[in-house]
Amino acid sequence: MMIDLRTIEDLSQRLGALLPPSIGEARSDLTKNFRAALQAGLSRLDLVTREEFEVQRLVLRRTREKLEALEQRLTELERSGAPS
Repeated sequence: MMIDLRTIEDLSQRLGALLPPSIGEARSDLTKNFRAALQAGLSRLDLVTREEFEVQRLVLRRTREKLEALEQRLTELERSGAPS
């Protein structure tokens, strides 16, 4: 998954804003370091987008419904004594 760079930028800016003003120009360097650390950390995670998750959830639901229908059909066939 590609992480939204605007989100990473926003988060790194927020972290930088938490730094005390007394550190001066180091604040900019630290904000850049935050951004790099966030990108590196998030890129190692096995993440999917919400859209991809929802698609897979729907596929799983349909598969479950088909399996339940097949199980019910098998039970009916077994009760009727039909050869398998």
